Amino acid sequence: MLDPFHTEGVIEAGCDEAGRGCIAGPVFAAAVILPADFRNPMVDDSKKLSAKTRDLLRKVIESEAIAYGVALVDEKEIDQINILNASILAMQKAVQKLRLVPQHLIIDGNRFRPYRDIPYHCIVKGDAKFASIAAASILAKTHRDEYMEILHSQHPEYMWKNNRGYPTRVHREAVYNFGPSPYHRRSFRLLNDQMRLDFS
Repeated sequence: MLDPFHTEGVIEAGCDEAGRGCIAGPVFAAAVILPADFRNPMVDDSKKLSAKTRDLLRKVIESEAIAYGVALVDEKEIDQINILNASILAMQKAVQKLRLVPQHLIIDGNRFRPYRDIPYHCIVKGDAKFASIAAASILAKTHRDEYMEILHSQHPEYMWKNNRGYPTRVHREAVYNFGPSPYHRRSFRLLNDQMRLDFS
């Protein structure tokens, strides 16, 4: 069972992102405020869970959370401000969507920027330590996967319903064969060293 909170006696939101390592699509983030008595032994880092379990837990989290927010930063803005800044911005946008202002934030990872003067702690591998960060990781991942399935219907050649925009061999071969889509991140390395892409 993950720890329920980092700081006692305050309204605390956990924040995490999904899609940082992808070469296509937006980065998503979520912020979640859980009740003090929330307990669910299945809640864990989304990367450790099956898609079926994540989808199940998404319903639990969205129904039992005191508040949650999900936001994205698209691939064009990622190319403009870089993926680290985009990930931080997405988390700030997710916090902004909460229906009440948290008194403390716990952030998965080691980088964040102050938002509304809300105190925060960055926690490396926080999604495997604190329930609210794990819940945020589950929401960010499931909402992003759902979004990538919609994009897959527009561009099935990249098999985004399977790879979700991550740089798998099949995905990179599709970029090589069909060229990049409007949803590819042009600032990322889209192909491996054996492939060359003509942007002309």
